[in-house]
Amino acid sequence: MAQEDHPVIQPYSGPAGGWGALISTAKLTARERDVLGISLSLLRVNQKSGFDCPGCAWPEPSHRSPFEFCENGAKAVAFEATAKRVTPDFFAAHTVSWLNEQSDHWLESQGRLTHPMRFNAQTDKYEPVSWQQAFDLIGGHLRALKSPDEAVLYTSGRTSNEAAFLYQLFGRALGTNNFPDCSNMCHESSGCALGHSIGVGKGTVLLEDFDLADAIFVIGQNPGTNHPRMLTALQSAAKRGCKVVTINPLKERGLERFTHPQHALQMMTGTSSPISTHYLQPLIGGDLAALKGVMKFVLQDEDAAPGTVLDHDFIKQHTAGFESLAADLRSADWNTIEKQSGLSREQLRMAADVYVSTKRVIVCWAMGLTQHKHAVATIQQVVNLLLLRGNIGRPGAGACPVRGHSNVQGDRTMGITELPRPEFLDKLRDVFAFEPPRHHGFDVVAAINAMHRGDAKVFIGMGGNFVAATPDTRYTSDAFAKCALTVGIATKLNRSHVVHGREALILPCLGRTDRDVQSTGEQFVTVEDSMSMVHASRGRGVPPSEHLLSEPAIVAGIAQAALPQSTIPWAFMAADYSRIREKIAAVVPGFERFNERVASPDGFYLGNAARDRSWRTAGNKAHFVVAPIPDLSLPPGQLRMMTLRSHDQYNTTVYDNNDRYRGIYGTRKIVMMNAADVAALGLREGQDVDLHSISPEDGRVRSVHNLRVVTYDIPVNCAATYFPETNPLVSVNSFADKSRTPVSKFVPIVVLPAGSPAPAGIAVTPRKNDDGPHPHGSAPGTTSRH
Repeated sequence: MAQEDHPVIQPYSGPAGGWGALISTAKLTARERDVLGISLSLLRVNQKSGFDCPGCAWPEPSHRSPFEFCENGAKAVAFEATAKRVTPDFFAAHTVSWLNEQSDHWLESQGRLTHPMRFNAQTDKYEPVSWQQAFDLIGGHLRALKSPDEAVLYTSGRTSNEAAFLYQLFGRALGTNNFPDCSNMCHESSGCALGHSIGVGKGTVLLEDFDLADAIFVIGQNPGTNHPRMLTALQSAAKRGCKVVTINPLKERGLERFTHPQHALQMMTGTSSPISTHYLQPLIGGDLAALKGVMKFVLQDEDAAPGTVLDHDFIKQHTAGFESLAADLRSADWNTIEKQSGLSREQLRMAADVYVSTKRVIVCWAMGLTQHKHAVATIQQVVNLLLLRGNIGRPGAGACPVRGHSNVQGDRTMGITELPRPEFLDKLRDVFAFEPPRHHGFDVVAAINAMHRGDAKVFIGMGGNFVAATPDTRYTSDAFAKCALTVGIATKLNRSHVVHGREALILPCLGRTDRDVQSTGEQFVTVEDSMSMVHASRGRGVPPSEHLLSEPAIVAGIAQAALPQSTIPWAFMAADYSRIREKIAAVVPGFERFNERVASPDGFYLGNAARDRSWRTAGNKAHFVVAPIPDLSLPPGQLRMMTLRSHDQYNTTVYDNNDRYRGIYGTRKIVMMNAADVAALGLREGQDVDLHSISPEDGRVRSVHNLRVVTYDIPVNCAATYFPETNPLVSVNSFADKSRTPVSKFVPIVVLPAGSPAPAGIAVTPRKNDDGPHPHGSAPGTTSRH
C-alpha cells in the first residue's frame, strides 16, 4: 500500500472520541462509496427495531439515543454496507497466488462477495459455482471421510444464535464435536476460571450495575479501541464520583480522557472528561502478582481492624477455601510481588485503598488477562478479590469479562464447543432423535495440529478469518494447505480464502445489515451480549447480490448434501427462523418461550446463578483459589511482547493503516518499546528491526522482519506489536493452562537490527502433544465457559 511508504509517528494529544472519531468515520464512510446507504444503516444499528452492531458485544441501554454506535461500530457497519463488490470478474482478473501477496487490509477493502466461488488449481483462480454444486462438493468430501472427526467446523462470534444452533446440530448429526471457535482464542480462560470459582462461565453484572458501582477496576483492556461504547458507561460513572482504577501495561487514551461525540457542549467547547482516577502500568504478565499484592493489603487491613474490612458473613455462608487463601497471602513475599508485577508497594497500596474504601466494586477485563499461560489462575485472583468483600451478587458489583465479538457468548450458549455437557447432548438426543457424539472434540490449537498431521481433512469456517487470527501463522497456513477441502462462509474476502486446501470454496452470506427474506417471509436473528441479554437483530439493507444465502440456509444446504438420510428437517427450519428458535427453546436452558420473549423490544435476560448467589460448583460454594506467583523473568536481552489491535482495526479486519490514539500513521509494521530498552539494545527510534521468538515449548525460532522501532510509554523489558502481523511469533504449542488459549500476550522475543543473523534455537525435551480432554468442560446455557 502506498500509505506504508510514508509512515508518520506523531504523538496524539486529543481525547478519545470527539472530532477525531467523527472525521475518521466520515473518511471511511466516503471511501465505501455509499454514504446515503451507510448513513441509513447507522440510524438502525443497535436500535430496538434495527440490527445488532457487527462489532463488539457491549450491551445496549434501555433508553437509546438515535445514534447508538461508536466509531469502530460505525466503521464495521460501513465496511459491511459498502457499495464495493467482489464479483466473478474480480477473481477472473487475479490469481490466488497474487491475492495472497496482498495485505489483509487490501483484501477486505475490495468489497462484498457476490457469488459462490470454487478454486481451480489448474488456473490458480476462483471460478463461479452454483450453490447446489458447492453443497454437493462439500457433501461428497464429508461422506468420504473415514471418520466424522476428520472434519473441523469453525465458528466466528458474529454468527447469530439461530445459525450457530443449526451449525452445531449439523456437526453432531454428522458425528463430531470438532467446534473450534473464536472463544478458544479470547475469553476461554475467563470461562474456565469463572466456571470453577463461581459455577457460571459468564460475567455477573448488568449494564445498570455501572450506574451503581462505587469503584470500577479495568484490567488488561483497551475500551477506547475495542469496545468504545463502554467509555460512555465509564464516563458517566466517573462524573458521579465513581473511582476508575486502570491496570494495563500501556497508557491508552480512552482510559485517560474521553469526549462523547454525541454531547454537543463537549464537542463545541473541545472539553473532555477524565476516565481513570488511578492508572497502574504493570509488567506484561504481572497481573497475578499485582492482584495478590492488592489482596495482601486488604488482608492486612482486616488483621489490623478485625471485622471492618472483609465481609465475614458472605465468606462464611457462600464461600470455601478462605483460610487457605489467607495463609497464602500472609506468606507472600513483597519483594517477589513487586518484582513480578513491576509495580511498587505504594502503587498496590493505592489500589487496595480504593477497594477497601468502596462498597460496590466491578472488575472488568479482556484479553490482557486471558491470553497468558497463567490466565486462568489470574482471573481466579480477580474472583478472589471480589469475594473478599462480597462483591458478587450485589447490585453495582461483580465480575465483567468484556467480549469483543457481537455474539461470541451466544455461540457458546448455543452449543458451539468442543466439550459439551452431557445434559445438553441428552436434550439434543431427545428433541432430534439421534445419538450425539460424547467424546472430546478439537479446540483451535488441537484443530491446527490435526490439520497439520493430516488427521483433519475438511475445514468449514462460518465467518471469521482463521488463518490470520490464529497463532503460528506459517504453521497454520501449512496445516490449511494439507486439507482436502477448505470452505469459507463469509461476507468479505480474507486471508483464509487465499490460503486454502487442495480444493476450496468461498460461500458468500448475508451480513448483519442485510434484509433476510426466506420462503416464509422476512426473518430476524438473535444475539446474546456480554451481559447475558438476548435480543433480536433485523437487517434492512438491500443485499449486495441476489446470489447470497443466509447462514442458516447455507448450513441447511450443507447438511442435506452431507446427510441425505437425516430425518432432521433442515430446509424446514431454515425457511422460518422461528422454527429454529422453537428447537432452541426445547434444548437450551434459559430459552423457554424463546419466540414469545424475544418479541419484547428489549429482549430478555437469561439469568445468572452466581449473580443470585446460587453456586453451581462442588460443595455449592464459591471457591477461593490459591495460585503461586509465576516467575516470568527472561534472560538478558529478551523482551516480553504482547500483540494488540490498532485503533483502525476490529479483530483481523483492518480499516486503515493508522493508530490515531497512539500517534502512529500510515504503517502497521512497528514495535513499541520503552526508550530505556531501545538505548540498552543499541537501537534508535525509527530503526528497522527483526523480531525473533524462541519458543520454550519446541525450541523453534520464529521471525518477523522489518518492523520500525517506536518509543512508547510501556514498562521496561516489554514490547507491543500489532495483531495479526506478528502472530507468526506466537507458537501453536504455547497456550494457557487449562483453557488452552494461545499465549499472545507474553511472547519472549529478541530484537535485532534488520538483516542480522537470527539467534539459534534451544534444545527442549519433547512433550506429548496435548490435544486431549481437559477438566474444564464447556457448557451450553448459563454455565458456558465463554
